[in-house]
Amino acid sequence: MLDATLATIVADDILHAKWLNTLSFMENAGAKKISASEHKEKVNLIILKHAAEEHRHAYYLKKQISKINPESCPTYANAELLSPANTKYYLHALDIAVCRYLKEKFNLSGYDLKFAAYLFVTYAIEVRADELYPIYQDILDRSNSKVNVKSIILEEEGHLEEMIKQLATFSKDWKQYADDVIAIEQALFQNWTKDLATEIG
Repeated sequence: MLDATLATIVADDILHAKWLNTLSFMENAGAKKISASEHKEKVNLIILKHAAEEHRHAYYLKKQISKINPESCPTYANAELLSPANTKYYLHALDIAVCRYLKEKFNLSGYDLKFAAYLFVTYAIEVRADELYPIYQDILDRSNSKVNVKSIILEEEGHLEEMIKQLATFSKDWKQYADDVIAIEQALFQNWTKDLATEIG
């Protein structure tokens, strides 16, 4: 279903610009979530790098819109996003659900809970990015589009490796908990893609 939806989006300049803007919004929201999870003092290099790269992805995707229409989607207003309600709900809902899950499993609170949520939410998002961006790039290639997300694909792969290393130090059983978090993300993502498919008709 995702392939067909993305093919329809890429074939229409208005939808494609909104799609890039939607991805940019999500990358920006992710960067802000990472920054919000930071400790006041204990901030390591990986967290800074990751937040900076997510912000850069948001900028890069926004800039790609000019290859379609320089006047299109100047802001993140609802009218300039695809499935705006679900888009704005998705990451926030994932964060809340994962915090609830980790609180129950590890009895965490305060900064410890924030940091654990950062690890697991980011892992789930990177797994999703590793699936979504290559599908999108494949459709861009087949459409001979000027838009390109290859640099993002490479960086997201690196992020995933970094998150796995951090999760392994958090818990030796990290994978079983990560699988539960992936299931939470999948349900939210399916709702979002269904809404997207309905919107573009």
